[in-house]
Amino acid sequence: MNDRHSTKPSPSTTDPVGPNRIARVDAPEIGITCEIEKHLVGLLEKCDYPIEIRYHHKRSRTIAMRRGELSDLSSRLYAGVGIRVIVNGRRGFAATSDLTAIGLEQALRQALELARAAGRHGSKELRLAGKDRLARGTFTLPGFHELNALPLEQKYDLVRTGEERLRNESRSIESASCQYSEIFEEKLILTDDGAHARIQLVRPELRMGAFAGRDGQLKTGRDAIGATGDWQCLFRNRDVNECIRRSVQTAVDLLDAPEAEGGRAKVVLSPAMVGLLSHEAIGHTVEADFVSAGSVAAGKLGQMVASPLVTLADSGHSEFYEGAGGMLPVDDEGVYTERTVIIEQGRLVSYLHNRESAAQFEVAATGNARAWEYDDEPLIRMRNTYIEPGTSTLDDMIAGIDEGFFIDGPEGGQADATGEFMFGASRVRRIKNGKVGPMVQKMTVLGNAFAVL
Repeated sequence: MNDRHSTKPSPSTTDPVGPNRIARVDAPEIGITCEIEKHLVGLLEKCDYPIEIRYHHKRSRTIAMRRGELSDLSSRLYAGVGIRVIVNGRRGFAATSDLTAIGLEQALRQALELARAAGRHGSKELRLAGKDRLARGTFTLPGFHELNALPLEQKYDLVRTGEERLRNESRSIESASCQYSEIFEEKLILTDDGAHARIQLVRPELRMGAFAGRDGQLKTGRDAIGATGDWQCLFRNRDVNECIRRSVQTAVDLLDAPEAEGGRAKVVLSPAMVGLLSHEAIGHTVEADFVSAGSVAAGKLGQMVASPLVTLADSGHSEFYEGAGGMLPVDDEGVYTERTVIIEQGRLVSYLHNRESAAQFEVAATGNARAWEYDDEPLIRMRNTYIEPGTSTLDDMIAGIDEGFFIDGPEGGQADATGEFMFGASRVRRIKNGKVGPMVQKMTVLGNAFAVL
């Protein structure tokens, strides 16, 4: 019942691809038809139990160049319906890509059977909060229609010229890569207790990599930008020229950069590193399902867990600039998303909740139910998680450090339920006597997130 719909032609089997010609890869048009909506509403009306129906149409496209050649030109469509029901306090979930009335009714029967089976096996009875915050209407985020109408050739030209310029920016650059991707999503969420929300959004992303070589060593510089919106929104903070410069300069500078000494150090984290820390090392520990499982944040509501200078929030909106990557007007249970303050002036004041955990904790649902695709059950996950800006400037923060590092260029890592983290950083510069100095080699940063705060 969970058939995947995708198209991924190999560049070698499509029409010739070159600077002035590109093989077109078209996915079906996005759109919830009246027939699909009619089937879903009919299914809702037939069910005698609490029910949640989520139609999810997700179309992605990738265009990539590497070493002057097209390495990826693909499009993928994944669409279907996820159904959750509650029978005697137990939940069942089923999904299908068969959008006919017969296919949907079969999925509903399967969900009901699973809910009844859960009751026979003694699973925990559940309740739902958030009925007063269920959304109704159409929520189309800016850029959805504009980016969908942008010619594929224009997107290809961005990648082709970007990769070519990366290779030609410096004699030290031996190869380069450039990738553009976009994800269009449309959802229709219906619940028996009032939600009827249609959501449309698009998330474009551009990634660049430059590879510099000398005397047998190879160094990499990368940059990436992303947004929820159209191209103007994608390039709101830095344009293609700046992405190229950052990628190439990092790779070239690393050829001569010394290794940094290990040990404890004072550091200033870039906004990108702060975002990684906020999301991975702090945000997951305050998701209510992790809290119930015993994360470090459990039992600490009302306690001071950070400096009074720190206010940390999670939001489905974009309060500080246009088109933040995690924007979401309505979550995957049909609940409005709003700004949720997690830490206020150092004090832990809230966890992140879906409807079930909100009822369990006897608080309001925060709109944090997220499902990656239609056949995934919604989990409690973040939207845009950030530390609110303070009053100190970057120069002020750097000026107060005699010996330390300015750390940028997050390269992933890991964190656990205790708040312990380990992140890589590729763009690290030494701070000495309040001044930013030369670059050092890539660094791994370790610590405890709440201790850092």
